[in-house]
Amino acid sequence: MTVEVENNKYKLIKDYREAFDKDLFLEKYTSFFNEYDYIVGDIAYSKLRLKGFTKKGNKINNNINDYNNLDKYLKENCAYDCKYFILEKVEEK
Repeated sequence: MTVEVENNKYKLIKDYREAFDKDLFLEKYTSFFNEYDYIVGDIAYSKLRLKGFTKKGNKINNNINDYNNLDKYLKENCAYDCKYFILEKVEEK
């Protein structure tokens, strides 16, 4: 599945426990996420929270938003076994 928002196209690469709700995602999305390669949405207490992650080559990459640290983020910053999804930005060629 792909979703378009603010001239960006994203591919749903993981939908753990059927967390992805397109309408809710579009409601929460802001231009802040335009620079990120991945967007992770986690749900706890019926609230969606979004966080951007980057690949190593991205100019805004740092330890906190490095996609390689996603498992650590899910384990330390999200509710235990929460629903979550991962969207990957699709680069136009």
